Amino acid sequence: MQKMRCSRILQLDFMGTTDYSRKKVVKEDRDVPRKNTRNTKGRIISAAWKLFYEQGYEDTTVEDIVFESETSKGSFYHYFDGKDALLGTLAYVFDEKYEQLMKTMDPSLDAMEKLVYLNHELFDMIDGGVSMDLLARLLSTQLLARGEKHLLDRNRIYFKLLRQIITEGQQEGSLRTDRTVNEILRAYAMWERALLYDWCLAGGDYSLVSYTERVTPLFLESYRAEQQTEGDS
Repeated sequence: MQKMRCSRILQLDFMGTTDYSRKKVVKEDRDVPRKNTRNTKGRIISAAWKLFYEQGYEDTTVEDIVFESETSKGSFYHYFDGKDALLGTLAYVFDEKYEQLMKTMDPSLDAMEKLVYLNHELFDMIDGGVSMDLLARLLSTQLLARGEKHLLDRNRIYFKLLRQIITEGQQEGSLRTDRTVNEILRAYAMWERALLYDWCLAGGDYSLVSYTERVTPLFLESYRAEQQTEGDS
């Protein structure tokens, strides 16, 4: 009898919920998917590129990606029209790497050293973890794209991080100031894309990391601030 009264009270409490409380519950329920949305899309992208590297692009199916990401087909097609649409998400993978590097990069490095470090670490990831064929597909789709070009999106973490480093480099006196931050940023980004395009054109027949270790510091030297001698005034 007591259990029945408790059950009845709970039922009445629910039925007596105010409109405000209901709205609050609905609002909270709606807020949750927004948080999971980013996680779901990120899981799909990460799983896809992992499988592309391990199995090859052609041998990876949407079903494989859904299984690996522990999502659903409905979620997959909510974000992507198909497997080909994932080719444009490599920039997302690169930016995830930059987020990791921001946490591990030695803050005592000067701007030149930070740019060399970022370049080396990203190219090392590409050399050892991204299929050259997939990278070539991405670059070719960006050339043909008439709309959004993911690699050039200035809202990417990549561009924000470069801007921060270059600005600090000019303030600390390690980078020349007769060129604007935007000019140096654009030249550096173009330099990296040029290296990637050349590597793909050459069919990946040389080590991307070894090559960038030799040439990128030389390129960056042109943006080093001139050091004044004691006799200068």
